Amino acid sequence: MALAAGTQVGALDRIRARHRAICKDAGSVRNAASGLTVGCKNVNESHEDERLAASEPRVVTLYTRPGCHLCEEAKASIEAMLAEFGATLREVNIDEDAVLRQRYGTDIPVIFIGSRKAAKHRVDPVKFRRQLRDAI
Repeated sequence: MALAAGTQVGALDRIRARHRAICKDAGSVRNAASGLTVGCKNVNESHEDERLAASEPRVVTLYTRPGCHLCEEAKASIEAMLAEFGATLREVNIDEDAVLRQRYGTDIPVIFIGSRKAAKHRVDPVKFRRQLRDAI
């Protein structure tokens, strides 16, 4: 019995791997391994994910919500650097997107430079400056 169950698990893993490869080849999923898929689209995907994936290197995205004091502190700490490097800030209210609200909940602020996560909760100014400088 154990061999049959192990064989079934192995077959299921091979099917999942093949599905991820097909989706990756189709270019319709950035990370098929991150969650359940329907066709070749992640169930946990938001329209914001597509926008973020296509984001220019010097576009900084701040995931926030109204009344978030840490978000306000993070924004204040990066504003001068944004101007210094010619970067633009895009604020996204996670409460306006059910997927983002579920993904981040109270785990904000989250800051991306281009499509790469740069900070979460608090911003290290030295590290953020380096990341922004290197985002070419």
